[in-house]
Amino acid sequence: MRWDPTQYLRFADDRGRPFVDLVARVRGDAATVVDLGCGAGNLTSVLRGRWPDAQVLGVDASPEMIERAKAADDDPGARYELADVETWAPAEPVDVITSNAMFQWVPEQEAVLRRLADAVLPGGSIAVQVPNNADAPSHSLMREVADRPRYADHTRGVLGVRGTAPEVYLELFAGLGWDCDAWETTYLHVLPGEDPVFEWVKGTGARPVLAALPDGLREEFVEEYKAELRTAYPRRPFGTVLPFRRTFAVATRPLG
Repeated sequence: MRWDPTQYLRFADDRGRPFVDLVARVRGDAATVVDLGCGAGNLTSVLRGRWPDAQVLGVDASPEMIERAKAADDDPGARYELADVETWAPAEPVDVITSNAMFQWVPEQEAVLRRLADAVLPGGSIAVQVPNNADAPSHSLMREVADRPRYADHTRGVLGVRGTAPEVYLELFAGLGWDCDAWETTYLHVLPGEDPVFEWVKGTGARPVLAALPDGLREEFVEEYKAELRTAYPRRPFGTVLPFRRTFAVATRPLG
């Protein structure tokens, strides 16, 4: 499943706002900051704004995203690395690890976070944000259409139910003896244009099913899915409203 940076960045402001809200809750200074799942690097400026003197490392498993990030960012204080978070670890302990809308793609995310916690310096933090809207029409309708007879043989097993409640992160980090601020927020994104909810999920959650379908059948799926989305998310005079629930957690390692 290739990531398309251009498609993903169509809603860059809306996708980026949760990261701004997340980073604002991280306490303290930092000399080294890692952004896991950095994507196209468009949010590196948020980290620079929060810690202007820090060395920032962006890590992503998508060659297309890392290529885009490197091409768009010439700041010597930022580097980008192609790696899989499930096995990646920093060469040296760091002050802050952030992650925006990535850990929902990691099957064993709790085990990965426990491992990464060992790489955070005392007084440092891990800050995570993930979508928690698997029960929203955008996702339930995707699964429903994908399960229809002519698509099911191709799409079976490719659409997992992804999402993490804030209590999961609270229990995880509290169990490590860390302070944890965990919460949930629903954003009301007002999207412009035709079929904007489809265009939103096309760049993220719909990628697995679109990649699984062959040419011809993929186009049929898209038209059926779009029709369902238009009913679920009617266009208003000011745009199409997409409610989007997200989970946040900012955990800080004790100094002692």
